Amino acid sequence: MLRGVERILALIGGKDVATSRTFPTYDPSTGEVLAEIARCGVEEIGLAVAAGRSALDDGWSHTSAAERGRVLKRVADLIRRDAGELALLESRDTGKPLRQAKADVDVAARYFEFYGGTIDAFYGDTIPVSDQIFAYTMHEPLGVTGHIVPWNYPIQISSRTVAPALATGNCCVLKPAEEASLTAARLGALCLEAGLPPGALNVVPGLGEEAGAALSSHPGLDHLSFTGSVDVGKIVSKAAADNVVPVTLELGGKSPNVVFADADLDDALPVIVNSILQNAGQTCSAGSRLLVQESAHDTVVSQVVRRFAAVKIGPGPSDPDLGPLISEAQLERVRGYVDRGRKESSLVAGGESPPDLTGGYYFSPTLFDRVSPEATLAREEVFGPVLAVTTFRDTDEAIRIADATDYGLVTAVWTRDIATAHRLAREVRSGQVYINTYGAGGGVELPFGGFKRSGYGREKGFEALRTYSQIKTVTIKLPSR
Repeated sequence: MLRGVERILALIGGKDVATSRTFPTYDPSTGEVLAEIARCGVEEIGLAVAAGRSALDDGWSHTSAAERGRVLKRVADLIRRDAGELALLESRDTGKPLRQAKADVDVAARYFEFYGGTIDAFYGDTIPVSDQIFAYTMHEPLGVTGHIVPWNYPIQISSRTVAPALATGNCCVLKPAEEASLTAARLGALCLEAGLPPGALNVVPGLGEEAGAALSSHPGLDHLSFTGSVDVGKIVSKAAADNVVPVTLELGGKSPNVVFADADLDDALPVIVNSILQNAGQTCSAGSRLLVQESAHDTVVSQVVRRFAAVKIGPGPSDPDLGPLISEAQLERVRGYVDRGRKESSLVAGGESPPDLTGGYYFSPTLFDRVSPEATLAREEVFGPVLAVTTFRDTDEAIRIADATDYGLVTAVWTRDIATAHRLAREVRSGQVYINTYGAGGGVELPFGGFKRSGYGREKGFEALRTYSQIKTVTIKLPSR
């Protein structure tokens, strides 16, 4: 547990490494300095990539799948052993309610457990060519993989990308977001304790324009995973492309809950509200649009307003319903979008910071009604607890409005009509479609990624094992009879 202001070091080649410069990270619940973080740059990134290459050459990639799986399962056990401490650390670092941080820690353990338990079932194929040709495929690691993760789910997304990469025999360089680096540093230490070879996972905190830029442009990488904004994703992918390094991008969304008049609102509304308030709306898959069939509009809006009014707001570790935003800059960003929304739509709830909470970066649950599909709040990612309501008449219009953004990450459909549900699932351009649910409880087993500007490539599930490996085809000519 953090007590006062501590200094968090980099982890390179299995050793704690201090840097000549540091930067502060702040407690979003209070605005106070929480820790001083090692400020890695070009030199440290180079050392981390070299350490990963050494660990790769020393044999991690040639370790049996069963042994790699055992190491990953031990990491899962250690995460669970320290779950309470890790959750409190995550809550203090990000501001999210403690129960949400506990859920994130549990999902992080599940990633290591899942990939530890599936990697020895990740087989190649035999290909029937002819009687004289025997062909088969093998999965091989890519090499040294880079992982640039965001601040909204530090331990969960770090685990989501690192666990399958390690399972398939790669060695990793993890660059956490500067706003939230604490649990990533702890994850590196737990992996070493579990028996991961030194250098197989290196953790290099730093600023995006320094450490992130150095990692994405490093010629020694063999793959790069990035989760973050579209604008930074463009920069990262261009830098990697200069070295012909493949990239997996997850760039956010403007995801709708589509509510038909026949929906079971008792089931739907708690989930819909949670999908925008979880982590203060700072979630790539947040349900930030609410599309409601006209005949159900008044009922749905009135109930959302009632639920928003009952939300308890406070510091993350006190486990409220809604914690603060990550930073003052993010708070100002949300305020800017709300000010613009007032000019384009009808504000019916929230729209300001709670007057009784000072010091932290708090913003009340906010609801805008009658939002045009062309309005800013219907098209741009706010990344805050701001929900935009738009009505539709029929299924055709629901599909058209659902797809009327540059994003395509998640769509949820609420209806008792299975034909309607299947039609939306088939026709919307979205990487994930949920029917009468949202989020599927973390979904470690479920492939995850987006269409359009939400990015490309897939993480989670078995798809991640394919992402972090390459196929080698072997063809043998057999002797004639």
